[in-house]
Amino acid sequence: MTVGEAARRWNVTERLVQRLCAEGRIDGAVKFGRSWGIPASTRKPEDPRRAPESPSGPRRPRRRPGDHAGLMPLMNAAFIPGRCWEFVESLGSGPRGDIARAEYAYFSGHADEAVALAGALLGSDDFEIRLSACLICAYANLPLGRIDHARRALDAARGALARASVDDPKLRAAEGFIAQAASTLLHLPAPEGSPGAGDVVPLLPAGLRAFAFYVQAHAVYLAGDYARSLGIAETALMGMEEVYPIPAIYLHLIAVMDLVSLRRAEEARTHLLSAWELARPDDLIEGFGEHHGLLGGMLEAVIKPGWPDDFRRIIDITYRFSSGWRRVHNPATGHDVADNLTTTEFSASMLAARGWTNQEIAQHMGISSNTVKTYISSSLQKLGITRRQDLGRFMLS
Repeated sequence: MTVGEAARRWNVTERLVQRLCAEGRIDGAVKFGRSWGIPASTRKPEDPRRAPESPSGPRRPRRRPGDHAGLMPLMNAAFIPGRCWEFVESLGSGPRGDIARAEYAYFSGHADEAVALAGALLGSDDFEIRLSACLICAYANLPLGRIDHARRALDAARGALARASVDDPKLRAAEGFIAQAASTLLHLPAPEGSPGAGDVVPLLPAGLRAFAFYVQAHAVYLAGDYARSLGIAETALMGMEEVYPIPAIYLHLIAVMDLVSLRRAEEARTHLLSAWELARPDDLIEGFGEHHGLLGGMLEAVIKPGWPDDFRRIIDITYRFSSGWRRVHNPATGHDVADNLTTTEFSASMLAARGWTNQEIAQHMGISSNTVKTYISSSLQKLGITRRQDLGRFMLS
């Protein structure tokens, strides 16, 4: 198989596959000119950053991940793209099946249906079902404009541990997973006393563990360490023994954000298309709308030409989610992320705030330099400022 085929199969970038071949870590790889041929039977190599066990001394016992049957079961599912609903239906009736249906409604962009399904489970006796319902309602209420409902669900998700056994490591991991996801993805401070990533990740099953790595990569991205965030995302993708489509979509998308920030456009495009190949068969487009800002220009250039109807739906999700997101984020943090710009104005302004020239922005977004100039001028006017250097006050990190 080609490097491109191996990259798609293993959920990594072509550049990483090329590097692994050059380092001799892919069995049977043969160089042809500037690229490589890889035997079709070759398995994805193990991540070299996993520390080997010490040859001497007692082995540290490994903690077995809890099954977490009721905690975001669809997110934790390894299904073949195109057969998502088949998996949901296989769960049958009952709370676990209902929470998976709520997840599917949310990740396919149907927030009202997600709230109706998850809202009925907010009082569930099953701690993990209740946590899942809280998280879904917190996010699904944002694009519906029900900010008070979103805040209540968010507070419930972040404080549910007070009503559970703090001595149960499985429950602690579940609570920590939800608390970190709710806080990081809304760019809010983590609640005091919630478990750290090191306490959470080892106790989660594979799918949730992959999403926890996405949350960690997102937090590192927000801190401005784009290379490290990219490393976390690509390591998590490479470490999947099976493809968990929902976490994989989000990992690819944060990698796009990192690579755009690092001005590595072709690799960003590869990750975006990998996410799209996983998402499109099951209409799992919500994540594309959530990653507003830097992702906007890449969507304009890559998705819009081939899938204009899907692009319009993503933009609609972006508008509605971003509006609700800012109404929670801005008051809670004291920041003033712009809420009156179009998605294209916001995308162009984010790049301008990071020092990109009009020509660089135009090439990235697939538009003319004059159009970029128009977007920036409109943004400055709407925000009541006169200098590009002041845009950073109104943009995301």
